[in-house]
Amino acid sequence: FDSCQKADIPMFNPIDRDGKFTDQAPDFEGQWFKEADKDISRAIKEKDLMFRHETMVHNYPFDWRKGTPLMSYPVESWFIETTKVKDRMVELNKKINWKPESTGSGRFGTWLENNVDWAISRQRYWGTPIPIWVSDKDPEYVEAIGSMAELREKAGLEEDEEIDLHRPFIDELTWEGPDGGTMRRIPDLLDVWFDSGAMPFAQWHYPFDNDHDFQVNYPADFIAEGVDQTRGWFYTLHALGTMLFNEEAYKNVVSNGLVLDENGEKMSKSKGNSVDPFEVIQEFGADTVRWYMMSNSSPWDNLKFSHDGLKEVQRKFFNTIINTYSFFAMYANIDGFNYSGTAIPNADRPEIDKWVISRLNSTVKVVEEHFEDYE
Repeated sequence: FDSCQKADIPMFNPIDRDGKFTDQAPDFEGQWFKEADKDISRAIKEKDLMFRHETMVHNYPFDWRKGTPLMSYPVESWFIETTKVKDRMVELNKKINWKPESTGSGRFGTWLENNVDWAISRQRYWGTPIPIWVSDKDPEYVEAIGSMAELREKAGLEEDEEIDLHRPFIDELTWEGPDGGTMRRIPDLLDVWFDSGAMPFAQWHYPFDNDHDFQVNYPADFIAEGVDQTRGWFYTLHALGTMLFNEEAYKNVVSNGLVLDENGEKMSKSKGNSVDPFEVIQEFGADTVRWYMMSNSSPWDNLKFSHDGLKEVQRKFFNTIINTYSFFAMYANIDGFNYSGTAIPNADRPEIDKWVISRLNSTVKVVEEHFEDYE
């Protein structure tokens, strides 16, 4: 596709939306594109046009539910020209405190450096409709609607008349364009990640309401999500923040790793290697699961989840705590110990008490410093 675009070769697509060849390829018309592979090779060979025939092992996309082969299909889309603000996005990214820093400068930074225009349209039924109306007389005449009030005015509705912004209802709103044609909404929906990226201002219904609430809460002090969001939420927040407000959308971000199975494979229901967190918590307890996930890897590293690892944490860490407390409780009950009265000044305490208190305060100091730095 890219090569044809660069060489100014017109679009040629002999396959329909069902993945079958059309009459543009009469020898294979009606065949599903993958089932036609051998017939196509045979036809090329019979015409003495075969340069070389071989089988290659390579990555190929499959439907994650059905497991059937997929193909890249050219469709007309609406784009936001993010390449115009690429340099500014790169510049603003350097102001963000990334944890780990390598994700911000590496994975996310590289994604920004190689930025391409954002295809925001999706050809589905459920979702957020793109508020663009086009004249059915002259497709070059386009109107982008910026508010409910503007839409009511255009469609000739009363000021307080309710509007359902979902399909099919919004598609019924039309009006006469300046060229005499009828303005009709395009059928496309917004990329769901546009919704997510709009969250910082959409949650306040800004700029129509709550100006103060938005101003004091933007940019966000801190966000956290998986490393896979470098092309998802992290990006759309950053792109919209740059284009709309010319500033970063968040000041600090913790990009955590993924929870994998014990073999390092991504968990998937279809693979049968996923873990039900409620069952694990029921078996081991929430604290054991929390401590296991916190202590086995840094937040931004992937974690190989293992039931044996949980058992080890429970045995070595929590059983030690429980046994220590049980030992104390047993003798405290025998001696009738009751923690009351005036606390003993640190200076009058034995050396072991001073050491324990010192370790406690040192730990508190280190933890608070790490929290402040989003470690």
